Amino acid sequence: MMATTIHSTKKTLLALSALFASGIAALPAQADQLADIKAAGVVKVATFDANPPFGSVDPQTHKIVGYDVDFAEALAKSLGVKLELVATNPANRIPLLQSGKADLIVADITITPERAQVIDFSVPYFVTGQQFLVPATSPDKLDEYSRARIGAVKGTTGEQALHQRFPQSRVLAYDDIPLALTALRNGNVQAITQDSTILAGLLSGAPDKANFKILPDLLSKEEIGVGVKKGEPALLKAVNDETAEARGHRTGG
Repeated sequence: MMATTIHSTKKTLLALSALFASGIAALPAQADQLADIKAAGVVKVATFDANPPFGSVDPQTHKIVGYDVDFAEALAKSLGVKLELVATNPANRIPLLQSGKADLIVADITITPERAQVIDFSVPYFVTGQQFLVPATSPDKLDEYSRARIGAVKGTTGEQALHQRFPQSRVLAYDDIPLALTALRNGNVQAITQDSTILAGLLSGAPDKANFKILPDLLSKEEIGVGVKKGEPALLKAVNDETAEARGHRTGG
């Protein structure tokens, strides 16, 4: 009787071992987006196509160019892969990353606690601030617009900052900054807000730039980083390494 019991126990243990081993084999391998990018030989980067100087379409070449495109090219080179740009507007940046249509966001995306709950950020590669673009004859003080109609780009920190700083203002959200500028030209809004660098680029390229001015006061100060999908430490480290090197080149000369 005892021999039969021992034999039965051995059979049970062997069966459990086989089941355990097959269970391990069935588990999905740990995702590694960096390895996938290198295997594919291409990194897909979400960037703006209507927000100069960070990203806009060159009328001569019909290609997206700008500060963020230059940085994305440096990232691709450091990874040893080709760059594929995925055009986006502010509201679509994070959805593109989370859906897998983009591997990284390099599109003037401000690092915020709310966004950091759903995506990871690299160390900052750019520091900027929100300013107002207004008609040339408008008041110069930011607080004089506390009850004004103000245009902002949908899904940006500028839109959020307006609600916080001027809760009694009427904020009108647009898909991109050129549409907001059109609203300002038409008198639909009394001011528009965006990153200072973007406003400077927008104004410099406007044929009627003499009709507008940028107010000197900052609505907010913001750090810009690269957006990376959560749970990709190897890719985040690779991006951080290139970001740190790029910052060193900018500040070390």
